[in-house]
Amino acid sequence: MPTISEAIKAEAQELFPQLVAWRRDFHAHPELGFQEMRTAGIVAEHLHGLGLEVSTGVGKTGVVAMVEGDHSGSHAPTLLLRFDMDALPILEETGRPFASQNPGVMHACGHDGHTAIGMGVAQLLVAHRQQLQGRVKLVFQPAEEGIGGAAAMIADGVLENPKPAAAFALHLWSRLPLNQVVVQPGPLWAAADKFELIVHGKGGHGATPHDTIDATLVAAQIVVALQSIVARNVNPTDTAVVTVGSFQSGSVGNVISERAVLQGTIRSFDPAVRLFLHRRIDEVAAGICQAFGATHEFSVPGGCPATVNSPEGAALMQQVAEAVVGPAQVAQIAPMMVGEDMAEFLNRAPGCFVLVGAASPETGPFSPHHSPTFDFDERMLPTGVALMANAAFAWLDGQ
Repeated sequence: MPTISEAIKAEAQELFPQLVAWRRDFHAHPELGFQEMRTAGIVAEHLHGLGLEVSTGVGKTGVVAMVEGDHSGSHAPTLLLRFDMDALPILEETGRPFASQNPGVMHACGHDGHTAIGMGVAQLLVAHRQQLQGRVKLVFQPAEEGIGGAAAMIADGVLENPKPAAAFALHLWSRLPLNQVVVQPGPLWAAADKFELIVHGKGGHGATPHDTIDATLVAAQIVVALQSIVARNVNPTDTAVVTVGSFQSGSVGNVISERAVLQGTIRSFDPAVRLFLHRRIDEVAAGICQAFGATHEFSVPGGCPATVNSPEGAALMQQVAEAVVGPAQVAQIAPMMVGEDMAEFLNRAPGCFVLVGAASPETGPFSPHHSPTFDFDERMLPTGVALMANAAFAWLDGQ
């Protein structure tokens, strides 16, 4: 008789046509963060159809359901599995038959695949619930793309009643070999913070600059000076990024602007470095503004901490991944400066976040994530289902 791990792997492969159909439907109908009404409705309907009690509207548009073992008592351990649902404000250029029907919105990061995987995981967990040694909280999260979906779900109580002791999730990656699984303890992805810096000067005629305080000039000095923070203020053995991605000032060529707005991103792994970067950007801007007679406002309106895997969670996922794809397909990589708010769950329920390769062996890596031509090899979908479902059984069996 096959083990539960072998049975799950085989059944996940049998789900392949259904997983593809789900994924392509989600891809054709992408929805931005906190707007995932159609997607959430399909997920909830599927979970209801499996006989599960479903909560909707968690964190605005999130969906939560619990799969309990047939003999789970009130004190049975609880595990959380997270799957994100949102798309991006990108005009799709893939030309695929199932391309986005919502102009300007695209699943350019693979969350359509993650949602399909989550539905498959739910189906297999329910089919084998008599072998579950506890409870699995299935969390379909909205708004992962930098707008606080995980925090919104946590604020709505997703980590209570019952409280999960561990959390696991995955992210497909279009640049890694098909079905290679990246599992490693410690930081995998970086803390990612947005920042906005507004410079207030004094506008005037372009022919009389001495009567003005040129916000454009001041902001330009700040952009250049911010590059010195990573180069000269951060310990070279630490990792940090400060990027100004948007510079807006003025609208007419012969008018000196009174206001400039800089927007950017801050990336780091160490919490102390993260706080230092916030403080130092403010200090540099204040000093330059004072020198020119301008003033400034600095804010960090959103962000998430680094995605850090626990040693125990990574060790468990190592064993699970080796059983699903074979030891030769399990790898480690240098930590990436990408952000992921799965970190909010891992900070409260230590576990593991893994990457699953989705490059095509025949054609090579697809376009990068967040590209208008992004796509992935759908043959990774059953692998994702097998990984997450088997992680649930393995973790509960070890409690």
